[in-house]
Amino acid sequence: MPDDDHGLAAVGGCGLNTLGCRSGSESLVGLGFQSGRPGELGSGLAGSQERARQDGVRADSVGGESLAQLAGGAAAVGRQRPQLVRLSVRSLGMANQVELHGWENSHVRTLRYAVADVFTDTPLAGNPVAVFTDARELEVDLMQRLAREMNLSESVFVLPREGDGHARIRIFTPSAELPFAGHPTLGTAFVLAQPLQLDEIRLETGMGVVRVALEREGPRIVFGRMVQPIPTWEPFAKEEALLAALGVEGSELPVEIYDNGARHVYVALASDDAVAALQPDFRALSALPAVLGTNCFAGSGSRWKTRMFAPGGGVAEDPATGSAAGPLALHLDRHGQIAFGEEIEISQGVEIGRPSTLYARADGSAEQVERVEVGGNAVVVARGEFRLP
Repeated sequence: MPDDDHGLAAVGGCGLNTLGCRSGSESLVGLGFQSGRPGELGSGLAGSQERARQDGVRADSVGGESLAQLAGGAAAVGRQRPQLVRLSVRSLGMANQVELHGWENSHVRTLRYAVADVFTDTPLAGNPVAVFTDARELEVDLMQRLAREMNLSESVFVLPREGDGHARIRIFTPSAELPFAGHPTLGTAFVLAQPLQLDEIRLETGMGVVRVALEREGPRIVFGRMVQPIPTWEPFAKEEALLAALGVEGSELPVEIYDNGARHVYVALASDDAVAALQPDFRALSALPAVLGTNCFAGSGSRWKTRMFAPGGGVAEDPATGSAAGPLALHLDRHGQIAFGEEIEISQGVEIGRPSTLYARADGSAEQVERVEVGGNAVVVARGEFRLP
């Protein structure tokens, strides 16, 4: 039976549907749906019970009350749209036809969402994000509970624009709201811009408007590049405790924390293998103050590998972290590992089975950062809905 916005009403009036039968005989089980008014419910069920008694079958009851009595009382429940469900079971010459009562709440909210895998062009890789495309009537507490229910790194709630953006977005981890995050912003751009056929979409975040330029092959978006908020940075005060929590002896570059709406600290290791071998103490990482994400990286030239841990934000390890990619490029620029304006390719998520590829660059100089860009692909892999009172 179909399951759509109208629930049982979608098959109202369809008559009897045969679910099983005996060869050359009548159906074993019949199931039908029929609209009814509240005043008719009790009498309809009572008629079914009378027919059952005529067939020598005792009327069904629930908790000592007849189904007709239960339906008559339930029909008075406010804000409900009644439906009659008729179930017939015939076997060995005996018939028991009972009409049951179901409801569809006319005040149920349908909250639709799409899931996009971000920083990949392969479904079930990259970092998934849930995008609730119409959050106009949602309370903040409900947004947080929905994000906890989805249990992804982040979930996004789309709202009408307040400034010169196309839309406003709010971003939630399973435990907190973020003013900005990278993969949710890029994923939302793919979800919203595809049907609108936009080449650029402007999304209003808690850190201002983020512009996302989109590249297409025919109607399909194949790449997006966002201009991120320019971060601030400072030395990380708890370096010794951080290194101990990671189980490493030191960092190849200064340990610094960057803030572009999400806070990330960076630890440089000697090789890709050292990054892959990390087994952090998540409890100790969660106890460190003022850190959302701990990024451990290695590489050279234009290719780098990173892992990001954020147990304090409800995410043990992130498959792809767009908000950390831009500051990583800037960190490498500032410490002479690459030149300003050089784009790097970042590999992330392999260790948790969600391989991701991110591209990042910072323009300007150490004294004056002019622009930070992060790009990648995304693919919409699912659509669904919540039905909540």
